[in-house]
Amino acid sequence: MSVTWYECKVKYKKTHETGEQKVTTDTYLLDAVSYTEAESRITEEMKAYTEEDFRIMNIKVANFSEVHPFENSDRWFKSKVSLVALDEESGKEKKTNIYLLVQANDVKEAYENSTKAMADTMGDFTIPSITESPILDVFPYFTGEEEQLEKFNVIETAELVEQED
Repeated sequence: MSVTWYECKVKYKKTHETGEQKVTTDTYLLDAVSYTEAESRITEEMKAYTEEDFRIMNIKVANFSEVHPFENSDRWFKSKVSLVALDEESGKEKKTNIYLLVQANDVKEAYENSTKAMADTMGDFTIPSITESPILDVFPYFTGEEEQLEKFNVIETAELVEQED
C-alpha cells in the first residue's frame, strides 16, 4: 500500500521560551488519502498544539518515498538516495532518485540513519545529498497498534490456512 505524504504549512501565534508570542509559520508532514483529509487532519493536530487561531497557508504533496523516525533525534532531514541499476539493453548504469525523510540530530547522523534505513535494499545505492528539512513534526496515519493488529491478523490467517491443509 502506497502512502501519500502531505506537507502542510500552518501560520499561528507561538509562545517562545522568553514568553513572548510571535506569529510563525511551521511545516508539518502527514499522510492522508486526499487534500481534504490532509486539511482535516492538520486542523485536528494543530488544535492540540495551540489554543490560538491558526491558518493553513499551504498543502502540497511531498515527494518522500519513506519516512524514518529515530529515537532521541529532534530534527528532520531530506536524504536524496540514488538507486543504481544496470540497464540490460545498453549496459550502462541507470540511477533512479528517491527521497527519504529521516530523523537525526545533525547531518552526519542523518547520513548514518539513511544508511540504516536502506540496509535491506538489495541493489546498490549512493546518498548524494542530505539537507535539513523545515518539517517540524510528522503525523503518520497509523500508529503502532494498527501495525501490531495487522501482523496478528496475518499470523492468525496463516495459522488458519495451515490448519485447513
